[in-house]
Amino acid sequence: MEQKTFTSTSQALLTQYTTIRRYTESLCEPLEVEDYVVQPVAHVSPPKWHLGHTTWFFETFILKPYAAGYSVFNNQYNYVFNSYYETVGARVVRTDRGNLSRPSVADVYHYRTYVDEQMEAFLNQGVLTEAVAELLVLGLHHEQQHQELLLTDIKYILGHNPLFPRYTDELKPEKIPMEELVMLQIPEGQYEIGFRGSGFCYDNELGRHTTYLQEFAIANRLVTNGEYLDFIEDGGYRDFRYWHSEGWDWVKTQQAEAPLYWYLIDGQHMYYTLRGLQQIDLAAPVCHVNFYEASAYAAWKGMRLPTEAEWEVASSRFEWGERWEWTGSAYLPYPGFKKAAGAVGEYNGKFMVNQMVLRGASVGTSPGHSRPTYRNFFHAEHQWQFTGIRLCASYS
Repeated sequence: MEQKTFTSTSQALLTQYTTIRRYTESLCEPLEVEDYVVQPVAHVSPPKWHLGHTTWFFETFILKPYAAGYSVFNNQYNYVFNSYYETVGARVVRTDRGNLSRPSVADVYHYRTYVDEQMEAFLNQGVLTEAVAELLVLGLHHEQQHQELLLTDIKYILGHNPLFPRYTDELKPEKIPMEELVMLQIPEGQYEIGFRGSGFCYDNELGRHTTYLQEFAIANRLVTNGEYLDFIEDGGYRDFRYWHSEGWDWVKTQQAEAPLYWYLIDGQHMYYTLRGLQQIDLAAPVCHVNFYEASAYAAWKGMRLPTEAEWEVASSRFEWGERWEWTGSAYLPYPGFKKAAGAVGEYNGKFMVNQMVLRGASVGTSPGHSRPTYRNFFHAEHQWQFTGIRLCASYS
């Protein structure tokens, strides 16, 4: 069967490709060259690695198999910048990414330029098939995922520098929730969740299906710093009754007393932001809490976290997008989920174990990369993402 080609789509995708690739590099403009290589902990990758990995994706999955006569930039980069794709071959283990003093930052930028030029030439040929176009769109959303990871990793790197250096002032201002906390009532019944439409979504959003929900109530806004401070001052981190067993083990092992980046300095509650160290804004949504902390706070309030189905069903009733919101749902496949063949099939399905779902988006999410069906997921102990809390309550 003859495959369709998409000449007009090629030009539209080239414009989108160029915009997204430039945005990634703009996130790195405030950095010093020394910042590009630092890896303070295993789950934080050096900025240089993000720049290389997102470039490797387009080289590996589009240029090498589909661009006639393509010559790879460096044969060693498949080993250096492969993240977790077993299908593609061996790779540097995640914990060792910070040991990569070479390739240099300049080399990585040369790599990006080379691949971008080759992608532009490929797309200008006007022979893009439907299958390759879909793969390219996946690659663009993959890069947008890494843009947020890049931003949160930069914050972790600079936020663990004893000088608390400022990253930039050029960030969109946060929306401060001024309204009174109101619990929105959602009636029991059958609801459909999952992606529906013609736009892009990840495979883990597919399989729109019916789910039955008991009557519940969900908060119209996120928990604020001031409200979370009440939990801290009431001894929330010293009372095991509010915590899951693993969460209480985490509190004791980490000697946790507050969200990530919170400090008590000369009697003042301070918070490291991308603009530097500042006094905590008590009206702003609490940020950088892990699942254990979110669950403990909800228990302290006599409530709970919403399930991901409850969140999606109710999402049209409230504003979202300032914080990734923890849910009480484990990251599992929807009914009928099937992993794609080949390396693309490793994208989401292989991670459906020991992780919790987050919904919404955050101040770090790239433009055009959010929707109410988006299923983000992280391990329960991780705080470094822009995560927050929305309360939920059941009716007996």
